[in-house]
Amino acid sequence: MSRRRVPQTVVLLGFASMLNDASSDIIYPLLPIFLTTYVGATPLIIGVIEGASDALASVLKLIAGTWSDRASHRKGFVVGGYALAGASRILIAAASHWSLVLGARLADRTGKGIRSAPRDALIADVTPMEDRGRAFGLQRAMDHTGAVAGPLIAFGLLAAGFSLRAIFVFAILPTILGVLLLMVSLREPERKRAAAAPVGHEPLPSSFRKRMIPIALFYLANSSDMFLILHAHEVGLSIEAILLLWAANHGVQAALGTHAGALSDRFGRRRMLVAGWLLYALLYAIFPFVRGVIPFLVVFVLYALPFAMTEGAEKAWIAEPLDGGSRGRGFGLYFMTAGFSTLAGGALFGLLYQAVAPMAAFMTGAALAAAAAMALVATRGPRPAAS
Repeated sequence: MSRRRVPQTVVLLGFASMLNDASSDIIYPLLPIFLTTYVGATPLIIGVIEGASDALASVLKLIAGTWSDRASHRKGFVVGGYALAGASRILIAAASHWSLVLGARLADRTGKGIRSAPRDALIADVTPMEDRGRAFGLQRAMDHTGAVAGPLIAFGLLAAGFSLRAIFVFAILPTILGVLLLMVSLREPERKRAAAAPVGHEPLPSSFRKRMIPIALFYLANSSDMFLILHAHEVGLSIEAILLLWAANHGVQAALGTHAGALSDRFGRRRMLVAGWLLYALLYAIFPFVRGVIPFLVVFVLYALPFAMTEGAEKAWIAEPLDGGSRGRGFGLYFMTAGFSTLAGGALFGLLYQAVAPMAAFMTGAALAAAAAMALVATRGPRPAAS
């Protein structure tokens, strides 16, 4: 594997992502329980909240990514997006009805929508093509490191007697640190702006657009992990145990993500994606048969493996056909496709979970993930775009 150093910009963005995810994951593992116990949400409402939030973020990712292509710098999008996401978390603490949590999640996802495509385009801007799997894998690994820290912080606060609402207020602090870090330290090379043609006038490469088919299928299968947290609560895990389990899951992803991304640079990104998506399908098919606490713990930790295998490879694969003037728009379209599929998948999973049975929901997700892997096998590898 390549031993070249990952660009400093990628490392800095990874630290900001780590702090923001620590903030987010102080809240996220507790949110399904908060929604169902404190503010009267049903599984279907949880699916709609998460799906609608991700769909809004996805539209904004396309807009922000395209806009960042036409600007000389992407830093403002990244910093502003993290700042808005952090501020929105106070709204969750004040919520007395699930509709207010929906509003807070929409604000949080607006911040994600503003920052995500410009950030990933910036990573591709500063990283040679042959190292992008490793670079995106590192960024995702640091993100998951934050997702380990967040639940552990929440666990400590619960043990100290803090209420859920007080914990949600505390969660803004790591994001503030991340925003300050980016404001002071982030530097990026000056880029040529994209041609001043109307937005979307130049079509993205056909090879890129074909990649959206398997992406749409997989994210239709990849419904919100809130349902897994809800399932964990139903099989008997306490709130504290769920926090530790969530930390362990993301610990696996943090430990393996960079190495898996580098493996995709060496052995092929499509192969890594097919293997990861099929493993996801297998584990999703197993979940409804898991009844005891210990078996659930084992399967949920294994559930980290497909994401560790694919997250870096997926973004590097998406970036391959895109040149520097279209990366923001391309990542925006990728995120929008994934987000609307997640919206539909979350609503479908929640409806099946509530109206039919959890097994029907999980088996549908497994079938869709397997179909995505087969669609990916059918795609042809294009000529990579120039850096």
